[in-house]
Amino acid sequence: MAGAQRQQNLFVQSDSSADTVVVNDRCVVRTEQHNRVVVVSGIVLAQYDAADSMAESYAMVSLVEQGWASQRQVARAFGCSVRTVRRQQLRFSEGGLTALGRQGGYPAGLRRVTHSRLQMVRRLKTEGVANREVARQLGITPKAVRKLLKRMGWHEQEPEQIRLPLAPLGGDPNLSPFRSEPLPATSGRPSPGGDPNLSSFAIEGLEPVPVSFDADPSDRRMDRVLACLGLLDDAAPLFRGEVRLPHAGVLLAVPALVESGVFAIARKIYGSIGPAFYGLRTTLMTLMLMALLRIKRPEALKEHAPDDLGHVLGLDRAPEVKTVRRKLERLAAAGRAADFGRALAQKRIADRGAAMGFLYVDGHVRVYHGKRILPKAHVARMRLSMPATTDYWVNDAVGDPLFVVTAEANAGLTKMLPTLLEEVRSLVGERRVTVVFDRGGYSPKLFLKLIADGFDILTYRKGRVRRVARSCFGPHEAVLDGRRVAYTLADQGVRMLGGKLRLRQVTRLVEDGHQTHVLTSRRDIPAIEVAFRMFERWAQENFFKYLREEYALDALADYGVVAADPAREVPNPKRAEMTAKLEAARAEFDRLTAEYGAEAFINPEKARPTMRGFKIAQSGLAERLRQAVDRITSLETARAALPKRVPVASVVAGDVVGLAPERKLLTNIIKMVAYQAESDLVQLLAPHYKRAANEGRTLIQSALAATANLKATTEELCVTLVPLSSSHRSKAIAALCGDLNRKPVVFPGTRLRLRYAVQHESRDEKGTIQ
Repeated sequence: MAGAQRQQNLFVQSDSSADTVVVNDRCVVRTEQHNRVVVVSGIVLAQYDAADSMAESYAMVSLVEQGWASQRQVARAFGCSVRTVRRQQLRFSEGGLTALGRQGGYPAGLRRVTHSRLQMVRRLKTEGVANREVARQLGITPKAVRKLLKRMGWHEQEPEQIRLPLAPLGGDPNLSPFRSEPLPATSGRPSPGGDPNLSSFAIEGLEPVPVSFDADPSDRRMDRVLACLGLLDDAAPLFRGEVRLPHAGVLLAVPALVESGVFAIARKIYGSIGPAFYGLRTTLMTLMLMALLRIKRPEALKEHAPDDLGHVLGLDRAPEVKTVRRKLERLAAAGRAADFGRALAQKRIADRGAAMGFLYVDGHVRVYHGKRILPKAHVARMRLSMPATTDYWVNDAVGDPLFVVTAEANAGLTKMLPTLLEEVRSLVGERRVTVVFDRGGYSPKLFLKLIADGFDILTYRKGRVRRVARSCFGPHEAVLDGRRVAYTLADQGVRMLGGKLRLRQVTRLVEDGHQTHVLTSRRDIPAIEVAFRMFERWAQENFFKYLREEYALDALADYGVVAADPAREVPNPKRAEMTAKLEAARAEFDRLTAEYGAEAFINPEKARPTMRGFKIAQSGLAERLRQAVDRITSLETARAALPKRVPVASVVAGDVVGLAPERKLLTNIIKMVAYQAESDLVQLLAPHYKRAANEGRTLIQSALAATANLKATTEELCVTLVPLSSSHRSKAIAALCGDLNRKPVVFPGTRLRLRYAVQHESRDEKGTIQ
């Protein structure tokens, strides 16, 4: 028993006296007069004078280093911050006990900056001297210079971009001079004596070729210095031989990106984003290759080696998260995303006008999960209303996106269609276009206006419709867009708006007897094509699903907000509350009515043979019924006095805001261009791959993510992909490479013509690919 008592005495019992501080369940700190003791499980760890700061710091470090307590527990017990504990640990690890005895205040031996020195700092910075040079002249650290400048309120001035001198021709093929003046257009053919490897874009001067003074592609220090001095607005891509470079297969998409005109149009719209190593062209190339490689957000760059991605771009390393976000912020600050998207759409229409005969219009709802108060929209895929932003996309006849517009306050399709079609008219000119949309845009009055404006419509009929007799249906078969389709259809005319609007109705009958009615103003095409084009609207739904999953279409690109219209009307929430109360009152009335009827049904006629007797017996229930009727009447009167819609400023507490649209619109456009490039590759692959309709995008995605070897010569950049998972896939991609090689396209920012191939497969004795 005595042994057990001695064993218990080994452990300190925490008390509430003023001179004892409990660190945790094992450690306490006791102070008696001027002495302080640190006890761990009954054993004294440290004993020192309370005024000895070095001994106290050593005790703090010992508790943490030996694992008796955490930094937070020690900081709380000794009355300091966690940062102080970490600082003491660092000092002890670097200099031992001597470092723990260092006095506070300004470091001894380090000169203070006088007022005259401050004036000298201001003069040197006005002359454009770098912080490091200022620190060297003053004998202080660059960090101290930055702090001084911050206290002085100094703001760096961006130097004016200075063009580098022209480099002599015939040097390193990766190094080429700036072109300050565009060369004369030559209809896409090289001029006599010119470089035959230049594509039409390079010949027309649409993509300037920058210069670099770095000789080693893996060491770009000189270009970075020039960018810091304001002498470089974009780094020139420099390539070297690379063996099995991860993700280098994404360079297959470069010809499609160049043909889209995105680089030339971006330079025309944005000009430059200032002196930088990662300039406008490099930033756009990075963002589009990120989308094609399924790097869905800038934060996902942390999961990829910057060196490998940089070598794909022709740089020593790719921009990282903060840099990419900073570039996006600078581009968004220009406020030109809408102009950028419009110019890209004009270029695509000029190249592929045949695909613009049918345009598909639909809205995509991006759900918002943040803390801001945003308007709600119905999310069809979730079957509920949530805070969201609605984007309206216009796709061409093959399902590829053309442009996108963000609706204000989730405006419906009937309200947005006129705005969208005004944009379409400005893009396609006076040609007649058929607009295909779903029931969300159904409005006979709107149809009448659109037809008068020179558009044809194609949509589903909405509401109750008289069934078409089976005798009116007949089989229809045809080959459309390379596919054989067969429907059972009925074709007839309909009148709306008292005969003012006459449309064509094509009805499809399926095996279970369901009828789908399609309305159109087109009478010059067969009924089967009307049905086919209407049902092809699902290609746009599949496009939304594909971009959500593969390109993170719904990802929030910006946390900023902008002011919204406070006078915009919204449904009155008080009226909604009154409606809910009215529905509850009506439900209570229905319940009481049912109960009253049940009592009448089971009424014993021998006891109460007359209605008067029944009413007397059920007087309590009848009184409750009368009260329910009075409540319903009063609620209906009160609701009728409330307006149906009120200004949003009277509903929302605080400022009326919406999500900042510019950066999201810009990222949507970049993802749209990447998707278009992927579609172009699938189209080139189709003749060489039988299952391209079902597996084409999967194969292209695998090829883009594949490893490849790079080889740069004086005229070409050769990209050789490693064999894919099976021989027939490798052969299909090899045929695709042959088609790409027939297009004289150079890598943007260089004079190197792109060449593609697939490495020959080598197999072992068992037939396994090596």
